[in-house]
Amino acid sequence: MGADHQIAFFLRESAAPEPERRAAALKGLGRTGRSEYAPVAAEAAGDPAPSVRAAAALALARLGDPEAGRAVLPLLMSDGDPGVRCRASVAVTRLGLEGPAVLRAFARQLADPDRTVRINALEGLIALGAPGDAAALVRLLGDPDPAVWGRARTLIYRCAGDAAVREEVIRTARNGTGTARARALDWLPESHTEQLLDSLLTGLRDPSPAVRIAVARRLFHVEQRQVQDKLAEALRGERDPEVAARLLRGLAERGDEHITEPAVRWLPDPVAGPSAAQALGALDTDTAAAQLRTALADETLPAGTRAASATAIGVQGRLDAVWLLLPLLDDPDDDLRAGALDGLEARVENGLRLWERHPVAWALAAHLETDARHTWRTRNALSGLAQALPAVRHLADGSGSGEVRAAALSLLDGDDPADERARRDVRRFLRSLDDPYEGVRYQAVLGLTRWVEATGTLPPGSEAARVRLTALTEDASLRVRRAAAELVAALDAGPVFDPS
Repeated sequence: MGADHQIAFFLRESAAPEPERRAAALKGLGRTGRSEYAPVAAEAAGDPAPSVRAAAALALARLGDPEAGRAVLPLLMSDGDPGVRCRASVAVTRLGLEGPAVLRAFARQLADPDRTVRINALEGLIALGAPGDAAALVRLLGDPDPAVWGRARTLIYRCAGDAAVREEVIRTARNGTGTARARALDWLPESHTEQLLDSLLTGLRDPSPAVRIAVARRLFHVEQRQVQDKLAEALRGERDPEVAARLLRGLAERGDEHITEPAVRWLPDPVAGPSAAQALGALDTDTAAAQLRTALADETLPAGTRAASATAIGVQGRLDAVWLLLPLLDDPDDDLRAGALDGLEARVENGLRLWERHPVAWALAAHLETDARHTWRTRNALSGLAQALPAVRHLADGSGSGEVRAAALSLLDGDDPADERARRDVRRFLRSLDDPYEGVRYQAVLGLTRWVEATGTLPPGSEAARVRLTALTEDASLRVRRAAAELVAALDAGPVFDPS
């Protein structure tokens, strides 16, 4: 059947007695017809059957006649059937319709009970760059559906220069309720904190945990003693673990020692416990240190709390920190081992004492080979620990684990041509270009890149390496290909450094 015959068939069917046939005919007309048939679809917008009205909106969008759509689509956007409203809003956006009637229709749909209609309304207003209805728009910040409130936030950003939108956001941040108020507070820049201060202080007692968190986040930056006292008071009375966790972290960053008692009280909670341990670690007082030791030894506490206590002990760096953490590397609990590794990493970063360096180096290097769950966490703890390099080089050469070989290679600098050990590391990188494990090849290329960046060229006697690097530009791994291509390009560009 030719196109003209199809259109004739659809035109006849559009007057069929059954709604299903009329709807199918309009959909077919939209697929095969031309804009001259848009009036037929527009007339069908008054059909008593919702399925036909929805098909009419769809046909109008496909036929591409804005004038025909302008007459009926804004009315269909207020239809009693959500499917019709949805199709109509999509059609309006597709046809690029504008004007007061369209804006009013989109504004009404911001409060539509159907989520898809609300989403389409927001998409349409984003395309128009208009808020529609400022109050309805800002209320959508409290919508439970991320697809809705995320688009609402996008539209608010787009319309930030609109006075009505700005005023509504401020009003909601001051007097709104629930999640909408919390997100309005998060949206406003810090410069608004002073004008909102009174409402923020009362907001510490808001029934919504989300609001209390948003309020506290903003108040942490206020350099007023009375404000910090109010935050400490709020922590003492807080019963929600997520809010307590945020208050603990924020007050700890300010070094407020008044949080010690609340932090100890929250240690047994699986949600707030890790933040409580982190807060005690940040205080670095004798009392806090003693509480952390007790928490670390208390096997009745949640694993997350004990792990955070281990990390905090490492951050504090007391004389016994290393000796408390090293035995935990053999603990069967994954979380506790992770906390101990993070604590040891903090000790290495902050500087180990002379008598601590070799024991920590030996223990971490051995752990790199044995704890597959935390290979890269262990690697991070080893970074910068020179005493571990002999064992690390041994692992890079002979470990049976590709992941361990890759981690070990990443710890080798290979960027000092005057250092014989660095030159041997470069030879390790060259050998590892042929390693069957992808991660090893990637770290080998990065290691050679560090050498080339330091010296301007590959080491003498490694002419074959350029051929291998060129081959790696077609490696199965995307990151290997990219790293090799960048290194080959740097070599082709010529020396960037004169070693002499």
